[in-house]
Amino acid sequence: MSEKTQRHVEEPGPSEVSSLLVQTEIKRASVWFTLAIAVALVALLAQPIMLVMGALVLATMMDGGTRLLGRVLPIPRGWRLTIVLLGAVAFMVYTFYLTGSSLAAQAQAMRAIVESQVARIGGWMQQLGITTTPDDLKSLAQQAMSSMGRVTAAVGTAVGAITSGVMMLVLAIFIAVEPKLYERGVAWMLPMDKRSHFYRIADRMGWTLRRLMFGRIIGMAVEGVGTWLLLWAGGVPMAGLLGILTGLFAFLPNIGSIISGALIILVGFSGGTDTGLYAFGVYMAVQIVDGYLIVPMVAKRATDLAPALVLAAQILFGALFGIMGLFLADPIVAMAKVYLEERSKALAEKRRSESGLSLDA
Repeated sequence: MSEKTQRHVEEPGPSEVSSLLVQTEIKRASVWFTLAIAVALVALLAQPIMLVMGALVLATMMDGGTRLLGRVLPIPRGWRLTIVLLGAVAFMVYTFYLTGSSLAAQAQAMRAIVESQVARIGGWMQQLGITTTPDDLKSLAQQAMSSMGRVTAAVGTAVGAITSGVMMLVLAIFIAVEPKLYERGVAWMLPMDKRSHFYRIADRMGWTLRRLMFGRIIGMAVEGVGTWLLLWAGGVPMAGLLGILTGLFAFLPNIGSIISGALIILVGFSGGTDTGLYAFGVYMAVQIVDGYLIVPMVAKRATDLAPALVLAAQILFGALFGIMGLFLADPIVAMAKVYLEERSKALAEKRRSESGLSLDA
């Protein structure tokens, strides 16, 4: 074989940057390298990312309340937002300050009741021949609580939790004051031909989150107040605290109802079999009203998220990002669903337009 033929069959090497093959491989490597950097940044910046997402959800709730108030009060947006914030602060002060002492005493008593009920369940299981002991149940609960992700550990102290909450609230207020300003700021960083698509996705996400959060708030109010009144009417101990906990846990679909139901049943059976059965009936009635009336009417029409998908997202985000991931799993999945739907619509419109042009040609 001649020297000329040998040079002809040789492949380009890494130093031949001008080669099409090398350029293609460099692009592929850069994609994987960028993806690895993105994953590392998400792992390192998990806490601030979750705080920003939480601020966006809070800002959406504030914006929804401001828009709803604008239907009955034709006043400037700033005043309506102020009324919404003052109303939320007044409710929190009334709930936790005026009833704080009684709730604190009930919380201490509830802890003792839950521990004694867990011990009774462990003894009953031993009588049935099950080797699980009450200590095993307690250790399992402790492991579940301690297995929350790095975010929970980062903000686990009281000072860290308060600081993170204040930062999230302040950021949410800034966004809620003039959301269009920040929307235009993000769009400014995109190419001109991509901005209309971004605005359409942002509007759809905002509408979906407002409807989702409105349904969540209504569900929290119905579950909390309904549980409190029905348990109080039936003489179940700690009806007020159980109502507040049920309302707060209602923000977490699927998982929240299981936790609140377990607390209601444990406390109910501490007052006797009849009281426990009544508490179980109250829990079932409240969950049926919320699950079959409120959620389908308000939230599901906006998002139509499959329960299994939401539960899987909660498990995944809870393991990755801790308690903040649990709270934000539902809104994040809803926003991802909106983005994928709008992206699919845009691609379909592009294909239709291209096919129309080819037919005209």
